[in-house]
Amino acid sequence: MKIGVVGMGYVGLPLAVAFAEAGQEVVCLDTDNAKVDALRAGRSYIEDISDATLAPLGANLHPSSDYADLAGCVAVIVCVPTPLTTAREPNLDYLLAAAEAIAAVLSAGQLVVLESTTYPGTTRDRLAPILERTGLRAGTDFHLAFSPERIDPGRTDYTIRTTPKLVGGLTDACATRACELYAPICDEVIVVSTPETAELSKLLENIFRSVNIALVNELAQLCNRLGIDVWEVVDAAATKPFGFMRFNPGPGMGGHCLPVDPFYLAFKARQHDFYPEFIELAGKVNQAQPGFCVELIERALNGVGKPVNGSRILILGASYKGGIGDTRESPALKIIGRLQDLGGEVSYHDPFVPELRGHGLTSVELEPVLASTDLAAIVTAHPGIDYANVVARAAQVVDFRGVTRDIEAENLSRL
Repeated sequence: MKIGVVGMGYVGLPLAVAFAEAGQEVVCLDTDNAKVDALRAGRSYIEDISDATLAPLGANLHPSSDYADLAGCVAVIVCVPTPLTTAREPNLDYLLAAAEAIAAVLSAGQLVVLESTTYPGTTRDRLAPILERTGLRAGTDFHLAFSPERIDPGRTDYTIRTTPKLVGGLTDACATRACELYAPICDEVIVVSTPETAELSKLLENIFRSVNIALVNELAQLCNRLGIDVWEVVDAAATKPFGFMRFNPGPGMGGHCLPVDPFYLAFKARQHDFYPEFIELAGKVNQAQPGFCVELIERALNGVGKPVNGSRILILGASYKGGIGDTRESPALKIIGRLQDLGGEVSYHDPFVPELRGHGLTSVELEPVLASTDLAAIVTAHPGIDYANVVARAAQVVDFRGVTRDIEAENLSRL
């Protein structure tokens, strides 16, 4: 069976590898020639897939930037980005462009599956009409389904195989075909009644996290005013064996889903004269959290008689979570940008992110700059960093991730 995967990012590449490991031929399509060239050379550019993993799969992986190569595939899976516009509304440009290109090579009997996170109705109302311009009818001449990606980059305890796979087909036959597609790489495939159910299920999964992260982030701000250790509060509440699920505070949310999904659902809800205030408020709280972190940095510097302007500030971690190099929607970028606007001499250290072109920065070596920095802010907790050494050597340290909780020092403050 020959399968096409469109979009070779954090979702598409692991999916392509999973199919290849199951013995399928996979067309790995991306419009970014740098990714295509890397895959042709056997080089991976994401942490979850090593070069060693790619090496034995060369015969089954066919990197390409030409949509014509999808013509011979029995199934095409779309894993392109679905970001937000500057107005925080859904941006389906990548998805619609991919749909147009797929339509040009679509043939009878093919299965098209959308995995990109989006609002309910996208598969039926936006994707299907473009594909049907060929004269082929969705659900009759070709199959169409939505199956949300559930990848958590950097995580090893739950994989594509061990995470249950949701599938919602335009028809029962579409769902059956999608189940047959994923069965070789997923231990459990769960069918829901419609693509809209599957689309909304994905949003609910991440909005659940967004709302609870907003709650604990707001609690962190209150604890800061009350002089109570929010980390101790969360630890204490987590001892209850029922009725409580632990969420930790932090500098804000990042990644390709959590900061985006509340706004996708709110957009769709407004089209039906419904305003999900609770969900939108959670999104606003999390969007504002980096600003609160900048305030804490300002306070720490003011406490030793220094303004942000002219101070040497070292940001530890630029990606949105530890152990990976993904900077999409990373709160670190907002913190860096705001500190630069205030006149801070900002540098950053991140072993997974070599440069931040938008901020004119490249990652610095940690040890040489610690002693000369006025303040080090722990924004992303990467493995392998000696945070006790950071506290010992930096003049001031602000910890937004709680990794210094076992350290007491006059130059240390925490969220």
